[in-house]
Amino acid sequence: MNVPRLVIAAPSSGSGKTTVATGLMAAFAGRGLAVSPHKVGPDYIDPGYHTLATGRPGRNLDAYMCGPDRIAPMFAHGARGCDLAVVEGVMGLYDGASGQGELASTAQVAKLLRAPVVLVVDASSQSRSVAALVHGFASWDPQVRLGGVILNKVGSQRHEMLLREALEESGVPVMGVLRRAGQLAVPSRHLGLVPVAERRGDAVDAVEAMRAQVVAGCDLDALLALAASAPPVGGGVWDAAAEVAGHGGAVVPPAGGREGPRRIAVASGAAFTFSYAEHTELLTAAGAEVVPFDPLRDEALPEGTRGLVIGGGFPEVYASELSANAALRRSVVELVASGAPVAAECAGLLYLARSLDGLPMCGVLDAEARMSERLTLGYRAAVAVSGSVLAASGTRVRGHEFHRTVLEPGAGPAPAWGMHQPERRVEGFVHRGVHASYLHTHWAAVPGMARRFVERCGG
Repeated sequence: MNVPRLVIAAPSSGSGKTTVATGLMAAFAGRGLAVSPHKVGPDYIDPGYHTLATGRPGRNLDAYMCGPDRIAPMFAHGARGCDLAVVEGVMGLYDGASGQGELASTAQVAKLLRAPVVLVVDASSQSRSVAALVHGFASWDPQVRLGGVILNKVGSQRHEMLLREALEESGVPVMGVLRRAGQLAVPSRHLGLVPVAERRGDAVDAVEAMRAQVVAGCDLDALLALAASAPPVGGGVWDAAAEVAGHGGAVVPPAGGREGPRRIAVASGAAFTFSYAEHTELLTAAGAEVVPFDPLRDEALPEGTRGLVIGGGFPEVYASELSANAALRRSVVELVASGAPVAAECAGLLYLARSLDGLPMCGVLDAEARMSERLTLGYRAAVAVSGSVLAASGTRVRGHEFHRTVLEPGAGPAPAWGMHQPERRVEGFVHRGVHASYLHTHWAAVPGMARRFVERCGG
């Protein structure tokens, strides 16, 4: 695998990684290049903007949830047939899973991909000190190749001159300068940017503004040359069909059952925007026909639905509309009563509860949900404590939580997961064919989950 590639990193969050990475993706796509977009970590929102910028699915590279050995193969899968790949980092360059060294950091992913790093530096409150900062990041880990710097929030031509003079001694070339006066205002919320699905027209304009800012301020030819200098990376190419086959063989309809793929409805639309592209690919490889539907608009599940997946998102923002769609809520209750498999994560968990902020939801789970001032965020290690449509009891997974809501109670008589990092507790619900939990998981790490779910859809 030898696709030209860049990793866009920063000393810390808030430095401008998303603006630069998305702008670069759009700028190179505008030159007619096929650009593969990637995001380090579990973030669901930034990849939506990457997809707008490139016309290709934004894909995550998470070494904690999926394991370091899968990073290069999953990258190769997403970048196959492309002219260039741009990887947006997470947090600061060397920040990763808490207390676990470099695991899941941008630096680790850059090393696994043998990719040069471009550091986006917020230069708004410094001049000569920028050289010390860049020198520190360049020398901290000799295996991380810092190939260039993009200076963000530069105040004036004089400010730019001082920064460039200081960096001449660092040996790291300046590949772009973005002025403070041209900074973009992209709407955000308590969990980051507002997802693309909630502001489609405005999001298109925002991506175009990022592209224009990057084109005006960055040396695209130098960046492309840096990307082309990346050496080949091994590890093979991730393949959903091979992953499913490696966990028991391809799924086929049982004898005497209904022929054709098992139809699995997947919640989408503005309220349920959190998903990984590989989940649909694994379900399809396991024998499913994946059909999206919008709980804000559709009054019934797709005809012939035999399984339901409800991922994450912002149901609290749309609680009134979700509650008002009583016809769809009844359709979900009927599906659950039939014993069909249902997998619900975070927002899906809230949707299946009795209520959300006092408004009626599906009532499948004996629990009440409400917004909270406390942000629950972080990686988790867990084990399945109840056998379910997703996992046999004892299955170990790694995932993450990402919400500002509270569910009472937090677990049912048959919990979904037993958390053992960072603290020990049980969480979630296994009820009839339902597996519902706050824990976001990446099925590429445990492809048997997709196979098991499709099998439970019956014949």
